[in-house]
Amino acid sequence: MKPGSIPERYHSITPYLKLPNAGRLAEFLKQAFGGIELGRLLKPDGSFLHVEVLIGDSVVMVHEAPPHWTPKPCTLYLRVEDADVSYQRAIAAGGISVAEPLNMYFGERVACVQDVSGNDWWIASPVEMVSLEEIQKRAAAFLKARG
Repeated sequence: MKPGSIPERYHSITPYLKLPNAGRLAEFLKQAFGGIELGRLLKPDGSFLHVEVLIGDSVVMVHEAPPHWTPKPCTLYLRVEDADVSYQRAIAAGGISVAEPLNMYFGERVACVQDVSGNDWWIASPVEMVSLEEIQKRAAAFLKARG
């Protein structure tokens, strides 16, 4: 790798979750989404510092936040082959259901699970190809029906 280049396996944007109990979150990612641990760093006392987990084709970095930091949960959008199966795995791994799987107006089946650190994971799989124009029409009808 030459200096200034993006390392292999990374993309221009990499989720970097800095939270307390980060080791527990890393285990959740492996169990819930079939994540593969790429490497782990420990503090001199042997406690957890940092881990990188490969989920699909993307790396998620998880770092133990120092006690003086304010946790910053986030929302992530994960595309998978089968949203229903991934949703069930996430629940079995300790996730909390936010939204059960549902076919949405934009052509994807989506569900949402909150992980053990409070992050929301929107889990999606494609069900149909929809043009932007058709999505706009469907979105307007969807939003109108919801009031």
